[in-house]
Amino acid sequence: MIIRRAQAADLDAWAALRADLWPDGSATEHRAEAADMLDDGALANFVAEMPDGAIAGFAEAALRHDYVNGCETSPVAFVEGIYVAPEHRKADVARALCEAIAAWGREQGCTELASDALEDNVQSHDFHRAIGFEETERVVYFRKAL
Repeated sequence: MIIRRAQAADLDAWAALRADLWPDGSATEHRAEAADMLDDGALANFVAEMPDGAIAGFAEAALRHDYVNGCETSPVAFVEGIYVAPEHRKADVARALCEAIAAWGREQGCTELASDALEDNVQSHDFHRAIGFEETERVVYFRKAL
């Protein structure tokens, strides 16, 4: 397996994986968003390429300069999204993707890597703990239409 920066040639596979993770958007919408992300220097987008050329997973990261819950520094490298196709799980693909994000974050001068997960996504919580993240706090967000 090779972990590398995403390229334009990866857009179809990357968009399909994004649609699996975030099913509210179509693969076409995800492809357009991913294409825009390739040109944004404040983002880092990685894919896991298997020996047969298949893209097994992706990770997207950003530099966050605003306050990041539980962090003490700024900027913070933030895992915006990570997903591995079910048939490639349990092969350390997600761990390797996070290691690539961490290396990128260090190159950007960051000393912290942060992430989040929905409250009921226990599988994600377990994954984060398994690769060395510590839970910092839980927050409930509210909104009111004006």
